[in-house]
Amino acid sequence: MTTAPKWLLPVAIVALLWNLLGCMAFWMDLRMTPNDVAKLSEAQQALYNSRPGWAVVATGMAVIGGALGCIGLLLKKRWAFPLLVVSLVGVLVQDYGLFVLARGATGGNMVALVLQGVVLLIAIALAWLAWRGMKRGWLA
Repeated sequence: MTTAPKWLLPVAIVALLWNLLGCMAFWMDLRMTPNDVAKLSEAQQALYNSRPGWAVVATGMAVIGGALGCIGLLLKKRWAFPLLVVSLVGVLVQDYGLFVLARGATGGNMVALVLQGVVLLIAIALAWLAWRGMKRGWLA
């Protein structure tokens, strides 16, 4: 195994924190009651209620796979790569459900669109980092 660069540990820590925030947001989303949903704006309610169940499952795959993959990066394990790929696939499926089927980009919801773009870029970067780490021998 080749010695990993010193920057890998802080990047993996920040990425893990990012994904743990995603896990927390996902958990809070799952625990929303009808009363909580009623407090959302009409546009948010429509989006929330139009999400297909499989898109919600994909969100879980994205955040849980991302968190576990980042733990793999911290431990410098090769299994980080497939978990981060699962996370990336989860983000792509979630985005398809949110923006294509549920039309989440309509109604001027630019904040959601930009945030999901950032989420997608981070998921791509983390999967690429794990792949690169395997190829360079940083991950065993």
